[in-house]
Amino acid sequence: MSNATTARFSRRGLLAAGGALGLGAVLTACGDDKKDGGADTKGSGDTKSGPWSFKDDRGTTVKLDKTPANIVAFTGVAAALYDYGIEVKGVFGPTTTKDGKADVQAGDMDVSKVTVLGNVWDQFNVEKYAALAPDVLISTMFDDAGTLWYVPEASKDKIAKLAPSVGISVFDRQLTGPLQRMWELAESLGADMKDARITEAKKRFEAASERLRKAAKAKPEIKVLVGSASPELFYVSGTNLSIDLEYFKALGVNFVEPTEEAKKPTGGWFESLSWENVDKHKADVILMDDRSSAIQPADITEATWKQLPAVKAGQVIARSTEPILSYDKCVAPVEALAEAIEKAKKVS
Repeated sequence: MSNATTARFSRRGLLAAGGALGLGAVLTACGDDKKDGGADTKGSGDTKSGPWSFKDDRGTTVKLDKTPANIVAFTGVAAALYDYGIEVKGVFGPTTTKDGKADVQAGDMDVSKVTVLGNVWDQFNVEKYAALAPDVLISTMFDDAGTLWYVPEASKDKIAKLAPSVGISVFDRQLTGPLQRMWELAESLGADMKDARITEAKKRFEAASERLRKAAKAKPEIKVLVGSASPELFYVSGTNLSIDLEYFKALGVNFVEPTEEAKKPTGGWFESLSWENVDKHKADVILMDDRSSAIQPADITEATWKQLPAVKAGQVIARSTEPILSYDKCVAPVEALAEAIEKAKKVS
């Protein structure tokens, strides 16, 4: 994706379908994040004092007189910061489901205690945002143009005038890089990174990653397909732009890859298939988008889906398509894939 328009189109398709995303301490064999910038974390560990500054992945350094207190963030970012003990005042992005419960992207946050500025794509209440007197806005970025995820194009200029912003890139890199950047950001905001819960979560993530590496090495013949379902189409994700899939691939997982020609209309993110052609690619394990915007496997009624060998064998698991970038939340997806490969039968 060379420009913001293409990125929004491609990722918007992934919202409805199946996408792109998911881990700190980089394993020697595969951590690479040369594209990530550094952090200047003045004021770290003391939310009362200042000054505070942080260099984001656009190369922009935000400088404030004191550590931000009124933080507004994309839901997934807020969920990650929450795991590190940093609470935000407002969120935008998938936060609550239709029944009022916390969306999967909200993690462990108490969604009743944050101001929701927008719950769906292109929704952002600028008036409510201004009323929060924000010190900083934080979001992820899914392109190399610095486009802040879920900040609407139509109101981005108004939003930008109200507070500085920080962008953490989740584009075309391994998961370990964004995880480390969120760690650095949380630390700069006053998180105690020596807390036992945080350090133990990091160790569990590293152990899960090693387990996945061993599973992939032991069963290289197991082919994993990454998908997402909408009423009209089934989407098969490529691995080259998604942080979780790039990481899993570096650990040795054997992924089904859409052809380059098939990915061109979507900027390289995914291939769109009709339900009649859902059996185009052969796979032993299927990873399915867990976001509320996608149809979940139990609710897919298409006969062609039910006839897939991996489906018939019960070898379908959930994928955290937009991982919450804390070590705690990234353990389960790695462990689940490792277990799936360990137990998988060759059915393709």
